[in-house]
Amino acid sequence: RGTNMNYKMMGRLIALILAMEAVFMLPALLICLYDGRLPSAYGFLYTIGILLVAAGALALLCRRAKAGFYAKEGMVCVGVSWILLSLLGCLPFCFSHQIPSLIDAFFEMVSGFTTTGASILKNVEAMDRGMLFWRSFSHWLGGMGVLVFLLAVAPVSGKNEGFTMHLLRAESPGPSVGKLVPKMRKTAAILYILYVGLTIADIIFLVLGKMDVFEAVCNAFGTAGTGGFGVRNDSFASYSPYLQNVTTIFMFLFGVNFNAYFLLLMRKFGRVISEEVRGYFLVILAAVGIITVNIYSLYNSVGEAVRQAAFQVGSIITTTGFSSCDFDLWPTLSKEVLVVLMFIGACAGSTGGGIKVSRLLILGKTLGKELKQALHPQVVAPARMDGKLLNHETIRTTNVYMAAYFFIFVASFLLISLDGFDMVTNFTAIAATLNNIGPGLAQVGPMMNFGSFTNPAKLVMIFDMLAGRLEIFPMLVLFLPDTWRKF
Repeated sequence: RGTNMNYKMMGRLIALILAMEAVFMLPALLICLYDGRLPSAYGFLYTIGILLVAAGALALLCRRAKAGFYAKEGMVCVGVSWILLSLLGCLPFCFSHQIPSLIDAFFEMVSGFTTTGASILKNVEAMDRGMLFWRSFSHWLGGMGVLVFLLAVAPVSGKNEGFTMHLLRAESPGPSVGKLVPKMRKTAAILYILYVGLTIADIIFLVLGKMDVFEAVCNAFGTAGTGGFGVRNDSFASYSPYLQNVTTIFMFLFGVNFNAYFLLLMRKFGRVISEEVRGYFLVILAAVGIITVNIYSLYNSVGEAVRQAAFQVGSIITTTGFSSCDFDLWPTLSKEVLVVLMFIGACAGSTGGGIKVSRLLILGKTLGKELKQALHPQVVAPARMDGKLLNHETIRTTNVYMAAYFFIFVASFLLISLDGFDMVTNFTAIAATLNNIGPGLAQVGPMMNFGSFTNPAKLVMIFDMLAGRLEIFPMLVLFLPDTWRKF
């Protein structure tokens, strides 16, 4: 027997999230006012008004919420919150006519919050600075998770502290979510302190390299959230080698599981370099090595080839999506390595997307275990990760995730093929959106955009971006009749 959905508790949470989004828009509004961009300023003002009215109405309707918040509510709340955040977050673009089409503005905002960085814009530099700031800030907010931020700062626990784990599980990237400290709110706060600290360090290093402060802040937001919205049409191609190298290093750092930084602070050095972190850096080294050898003839020196290879490997494996050159012009082998990296993704518990290194390790270890048992049926060959036994539940959820991932990928690939683009464009467009990368190849390459797809195809990719960022299940649950059925 199931339980009925606690709509009032969810309503209270969504009201808080909408009020927070209104607050988050204030810096962009101030930039528009400072620059004298009144149409954009009005766009933000109207949207802030709508958000506050909606939040107030929801809070009023749900003021007598009963305790009791379970995994189902956690998933539904996260899925609905992200759709609403993106739908309302895109209104400033529409009101100001910077992106007149609602579907295009929605695509851009979902791409921002899910840290995908796939854009429909042909000329980014024509946008007002306030709008550019809001695009990049959405990456930063979505990177660690809007609800994780809510858990860290808002007084939403009280007698109902148990629900925090369900929210964190539904929103955090990776096969399993654990507590860093006994209380989940403290875990969320620690994650955000680490996140803010690394972002500030990135901004400082960029400004030291003579990057304009506004651009440094926007690019650091894109790097921290592994998002990839740039403020220049050529992304990072026109920045100095120093600025590209700084961004490469920070992309690698933001792709690491944040638990590793917490363990570093706690001086538990023996546990910092987990199997996943080792696997992540080994893949990076191998990919940089292969691409450097493959593209060496295109560049003037080994140093430049290494820099371009490292930047692009960092950008793709961490699913950031910045580009320092048009890698669509690279040899086929290099492009194939980058496509493989799109699927691998970063570490679980980082701000990166993709399948995640830990899931691939679990699949590899499970395959090894099954092969041993096929050869020696009497031998017990348990799969281990970091010296611990992999339990049945972790293996089961990983297998189910991969099955759901495969079905969504194939269905999306076939659906957008109706637009008539070539196979490379379609395949990499879905790889780029479902894995939250940003650029693909051919018509969606680093110097191109997603604007030429039809609205139905854009809606498919909007779903893919949300599914990819929220680890698939919170989005699929919304379409399940049992979710909404009363028991």
